[in-house]
Amino acid sequence: MEVSRETPLSQEELIERYFPTRQNEIKKYAEFLVGPGIERGLIGPREGERIWERHIFNCIPVSSLIPEGSLLFDIGSGAGLPGLVIALARPDLKITLIEPLQRRVDFLEEAVALLGIENVAVIRGKSENVKKSANYVTARAVAPLEKLKKITSHMIKPGGALLAMKGESAAEEAKTVPNAEVIEVNLPGLELARIVKVAK
Repeated sequence: MEVSRETPLSQEELIERYFPTRQNEIKKYAEFLVGPGIERGLIGPREGERIWERHIFNCIPVSSLIPEGSLLFDIGSGAGLPGLVIALARPDLKITLIEPLQRRVDFLEEAVALLGIENVAVIRGKSENVKKSANYVTARAVAPLEKLKKITSHMIKPGGALLAMKGESAAEEAKTVPNAEVIEVNLPGLELARIVKVAK
């Protein structure tokens, strides 16, 4: 019996699959990252050519772990990764981007206005000072897992979880926090992702 190898999906096919109702918006966001994002130092100067695979598609797997209609906080949002990508892939979620640096907050607010997304709010502040709570908290390249748990546990509602995007270090970092679970997400056309979930 022949085993058929899957043909890799093109960038257009991936956009259509993962951003079915926001295809124009995600393309605009990619342009905004490559233009003002690089000019203002939010994305490295060499990241322009790999903005899709390394930054945008990289944020899709975590969005698949969040139940419909959840409230989500994305901490240390920076250029909006993964928060803005999740917002465009999952219009059913209510998302708050939390970022301490004013220049990044300005960038996020401009991006939200440019894209016309209504399910996103932006807050300037450190996560440890946020008084509100959400079902889920996401973080990408913010801090080691142990520290992430300390600075986010107060803002996660009971039954919710921290979802930390981690690469090769996922299993090692998971050992540092009780009840941390490494989830491998393998979605069509995307690289395998490792997310550490710390349930509350």
